[in-house]
Amino acid sequence: MTTDIMTNLAHEIVDVKTTDCCIVGGGPGGAILALLLARQGVCVTLLEAHKDFDRDFRGDTIHPSVMEIMEELGLSDRLLQLPHAKMRQIQIKTPQDTLTLADFSHLKTRYPYITMLPQVKFLEFITQEAQQYPNFHLVMGANVQELIEENGIIQGVRYRGGGGWHEIRATLTVGADGRHSRLRQLGNFTTTQTSPPMDILWFRLPRQPEDGEGGMGRFAPGHIIAMLDRGDEWQMAYVIPKGEYQKLRATGLEALKKSIVEVVPELANRIHHLQDWSQVAFLCVESNLVKRWYRPGLLLIGDAAHIMSPVGGVGINYAIQDAVVAANVLTKPLQNHHVELSDLAKVQRRREFPTRIIQAFQTFIQKRVFAPVLAANRTFQPPALLRLPILRDLPARLIALGVFPVHVQV
Repeated sequence: MTTDIMTNLAHEIVDVKTTDCCIVGGGPGGAILALLLARQGVCVTLLEAHKDFDRDFRGDTIHPSVMEIMEELGLSDRLLQLPHAKMRQIQIKTPQDTLTLADFSHLKTRYPYITMLPQVKFLEFITQEAQQYPNFHLVMGANVQELIEENGIIQGVRYRGGGGWHEIRATLTVGADGRHSRLRQLGNFTTTQTSPPMDILWFRLPRQPEDGEGGMGRFAPGHIIAMLDRGDEWQMAYVIPKGEYQKLRATGLEALKKSIVEVVPELANRIHHLQDWSQVAFLCVESNLVKRWYRPGLLLIGDAAHIMSPVGGVGINYAIQDAVVAANVLTKPLQNHHVELSDLAKVQRRREFPTRIIQAFQTFIQKRVFAPVLAANRTFQPPALLRLPILRDLPARLIALGVFPVHVQV
């Protein structure tokens, strides 16, 4: 009896289905790839581990590069009908001054701003659009546990959910399951670190009309707080030195609230809304890159292939650009039910260089801007390199549009 048959018996497989492409992970990259393939008649199954999209996402930024992709799909106008905010600048406020780190209003695009849209609404919008195609199948609550491998080729996945074990057989399996990718682990992919890790505390506080809109950072010696406009709330990111979380937790919530108000005094009249540590999410952030994004029958995209630092909020947008390139390259092979290793290599070739560039930019910001401020040895000053007129708009271009434009070709 073969290992595969014994595994099936041990798991008591409820059903076995086949598809052209099985995408694991219903985040922005996976959802967009599923939509693009479904539009071209490819049979695609999207597996999402959670039972719904209504979760506390921290990535709610849709950059101009993605809005242009939405326009190419004929979806931008409808997307912007959803409640959203617009971030036209990223400003840094210090005790001495207010500086503009990135001004998107000068960019040559129809969308010279970052769209702040709850990710749950974006995912619902994209998957509802995909559901008009009969060859698209969305399975919620699908907890992928195993890869199906035969003769060195990945043939699909097995997952738990909906009454037992299920099996999806696919020409191609795509891991779009984020920074804690199960498929990256199951596929034994190796990674290299691309920037030093840092720790972030995430929480929300009410936003008041006089606060202004958009996004801003508050820098004081030893403290960095980012504030993102979510309509009636600020999504707050409190950057702390690596390994300091337990020490901060031991000092108590009141000490944390006091330090927040010291950096952002106008929050004094609402800091009382932060009442328990359960309202504070701790995120250990690191940036890395998978050396090879593919194996026969399996491809990784988005954070599964390259975990992004939160600097610039570009993770969602690079995942979506990965998805567009993957669809451009792989639609025809999937329509022919045969994907070569060279097809998968082409996706990585087209996306690895821009990924390395943006990760290098993030590392530069972390080392040259964040680290000195957190070390409390000086207040924030823009790096001298970015004061050069020819480079002044570089942060805005990199954050908003990426390194190379990506267009839908299918």
